[in-house]
Amino acid sequence: MIPTSPLRTATLRASWIHWAGIGSPGGSPAWVQVLWTMIYAAIVATGFTVLSFALNAHSAARWFDLHEWLVVFGTNFVISLTIAFIIQGMFLLGRRTIGHARIQAFGAWQRTLYFAGIPIVGSLVGWPTGVSLVMGNLDFVRRMTSSELASSLLLSVLISAMFLLYFSLRVGRARADMRANEAQLRLLQGQMEPHFLFNTLANVISLIDADAPRAKHTLEALTDYLRASLGGLRRDDSTLAGELDLARRYLQLMQTRMGERLRFEIEADDALGRAALMPLVLQPLIENAVKHGLEPQVDGGTVRVKATRVMLDGEDCLQVCIEDDGAGLAAAARRPRRRVAGGADGNGIALANLRERLQARFGGSARLTLTELGAGTGTRACIVVPWQLASAA
Repeated sequence: MIPTSPLRTATLRASWIHWAGIGSPGGSPAWVQVLWTMIYAAIVATGFTVLSFALNAHSAARWFDLHEWLVVFGTNFVISLTIAFIIQGMFLLGRRTIGHARIQAFGAWQRTLYFAGIPIVGSLVGWPTGVSLVMGNLDFVRRMTSSELASSLLLSVLISAMFLLYFSLRVGRARADMRANEAQLRLLQGQMEPHFLFNTLANVISLIDADAPRAKHTLEALTDYLRASLGGLRRDDSTLAGELDLARRYLQLMQTRMGERLRFEIEADDALGRAALMPLVLQPLIENAVKHGLEPQVDGGTVRVKATRVMLDGEDCLQVCIEDDGAGLAAAARRPRRRVAGGADGNGIALANLRERLQARFGGSARLTLTELGAGTGTRACIVVPWQLASAA
């Protein structure tokens, strides 16, 4: 069995959400959307095939006739697939002409009209078209009787009722999930603020006895940094440009303490600056790079922050990586934690917290990876979020 990567699993889940009509538009490749449509048509065709045998197979021999099963299923599959593609095309056209945001904001009667009307029209057009494709000509459409028209209308109503029920349940669940995610984000962000302040102040405390003038200079730089950063901590969203600016300020703050032992580079295309991120999303990763990677080394090292737009497993993503040429993950794991002001230097929640915040904000396709660059040297931490969600926000 070929193992499935977490990003592929998340992409598959995101493509299902997009196909089902909840979530951001354009969330997966076109061929994946076609595949979901075919799977849906196959399920519907299987149901109608079983129903057809239940109504028409009056002998056990017909139930065990594999050829007849294949013929009936094939007919139902072509008809179901035709209806499904027409409905999918109409929903896609509606999304592009009306707009995803306006559709999500529909009232009850508008949602009913939209999600019931499109399947009715799609079924009315798709059913006779599918039958004509099975028969190989379009004469059937012109020769439809009133009973056949009534059957087509009844089928359309049944399919529309299923669509309406499904989408109503999905909308309600999506709104409940959104409220839960907002509450979770506020809780996690509230945990990050004391974590950030504790570790930063711990750095100042460690200098007081060893180098009081530098500790004073660092505290002054910290005050300036906090004045610039704390105002944004209560916001639900930040931007890549804002977070990179705070990263630069933080690294400049650390340079006042480490001097020439700390060097840094920040690289990002200006076009990516407006992409949405959460406040303090880069802070814990840069802090770890400095504290665990560079500080233990006599010569220090370099922190590199790079933001790029990349394709990962067929998905357009924003990737922000923080690299250091420090001691590496293995050395950091072996190093005992220092005791500062009656507690451990760092409370261990940063990375787990950050993963939870990414999942709550950007869904299953967002991730945080931590890898060692070489044997005992250097670490790379990368945040990956879907570009469509980051840019749309």
